[in-house]
Amino acid sequence: MFKGTKKPSSDLIWQDTQHNMLFDILDELALEHPPLNLISKLRFYADHHFLVEEAYMEKVLYPGRDQHVAAHNRFRQELTQLESEFSNNQMTLDFRQTVSNFLSEWLVRHIQGVDKDFEAFVIQSSYK
Repeated sequence: MFKGTKKPSSDLIWQDTQHNMLFDILDELALEHPPLNLISKLRFYADHHFLVEEAYMEKVLYPGRDQHVAAHNRFRQELTQLESEFSNNQMTLDFRQTVSNFLSEWLVRHIQGVDKDFEAFVIQSSYK
C-alpha cells in the first residue's frame, strides 16, 4: 500500500492470513515494474478468499451472509473493471497509486466493518 494505511487484523487466523496476502499483492503495485497480470492475480486470490469466507458463513449459518456476499460481489466487479483498465493503461506510478489506494481503502473498510461482524459471530459460536 503506497500511503502506509495500517493493515487491520482479525482474531480468526485463517482470515487474517488471507487478508495479509491480499495486502501483499497490493504492495506489488509499488514495485518499479509490477507484473502485468497483477490485477488478475489479485482478482484470483480475492475470489479464493471470498469463496472460503462465504463457505464458512454458510456452514455456521451466519445471518449477515447475504449482505456480506453482496459486498464481495461489488469488489469482484470493481476488480474486473480495473483489470481491463490496468491492461490498457501504461501503469504509471500515479495510476498504480490510485488503484492501490482505492483497493486498500476498500479492503480496510470491509475488514473493519462486515468482516469484524462475522468474526464476532464466529468467536461467540461453537465454530471457533
